[in-house]
Amino acid sequence: MTLLRRRWQELFEFLFSPETDTWLAVFRTGMGLQVLVYALFLRSDWHYLFAATGKGLVSRELGEAMASFDSPLIPKLGWLVFLGWHIGLGEETVLSVAWACLLCMGCCLVLGILCRPAAIIAWFLHLCAAESGGLLAYGADNFMTMALFYLMLSPLPDRYSLDRWLVKTKLRDPRLLGFWRRVLQIHLCFVYFFGGLAKFLGSGWWDGSNLWRSLIRPPFNLISPDILVRFKYALPVLGISICLIEVGYPVFIWMKKTRFFWLVCILAMHAAIGLTMGMYLFALVMIVLNLAAFGVGISVPFIRHPAGSTQDSTQFFPKETPTLPVTARTAQKTDSGKFLEKNQRRNK
Repeated sequence: MTLLRRRWQELFEFLFSPETDTWLAVFRTGMGLQVLVYALFLRSDWHYLFAATGKGLVSRELGEAMASFDSPLIPKLGWLVFLGWHIGLGEETVLSVAWACLLCMGCCLVLGILCRPAAIIAWFLHLCAAESGGLLAYGADNFMTMALFYLMLSPLPDRYSLDRWLVKTKLRDPRLLGFWRRVLQIHLCFVYFFGGLAKFLGSGWWDGSNLWRSLIRPPFNLISPDILVRFKYALPVLGISICLIEVGYPVFIWMKKTRFFWLVCILAMHAAIGLTMGMYLFALVMIVLNLAAFGVGISVPFIRHPAGSTQDSTQFFPKETPTLPVTARTAQKTDSGKFLEKNQRRNK
């Protein structure tokens, strides 16, 4: 029972390790920028992508019908269009209002104004857009929905938001902040491990053919094929390196000696994906997730103090010597005195 209790205490301390809200500020600001960039990138094509049958690139109704097979309760832009029709608003007006709200929620998250309502509305609107355009969605939409979901459940607001100064809210429990950061860290470990394991099981990443196909496929072919042919012998090395980085992520990201190196490798990998394939939204959301999960408070080599403001748990919960009542102190002294007398008799 003692061993089980000790293991439970270790698990509790791991899940509820005290943290400052600096990582939450990085997470909130980064996701606010992500929402802003997402809305601005789709500004010119918003109506073209999410219009009804016969108006858009791909029918919104087709994407929503496919999403309904998974669950009819998944939010979709069709819900908002149907609601707007009942109050006398047309489809184009509803889509314009939805885009404007998404843009405003991104600004609110960056500034820290109405953090939790902004995170909830941004998550809902992005989920509606991602499900309605399911045929055009890719990994960036999935990770963005996941990140906004964690953000709206996190203990907002943080001390760097305007809400903290305008409303004068109290600081959150450090253990609660540590729990939500730990959940995000564990989720990323699962994502990278199984992603790297799936790559290892195929032969395309061992010989570099998957990288070749990814880099020459429109619209991701930003690099000229002549350059790729010239450096074709580096593709297998890069493919194997990506697999090793992702599979080793759950192990080496937790070790203090290798955490900085592994974080730099994973950030460089996503930055390279964004620059060489034009997947800027995917690169940005993954960089924000990794910086919030492991970047804040990381120990940089050759620098004594941590780069972030994550402090030791003793600074949050200082140890205090409990003061006993007079009767308890007296009883404790008498018990210790009797124990000493017995030892003296035995020695004699």
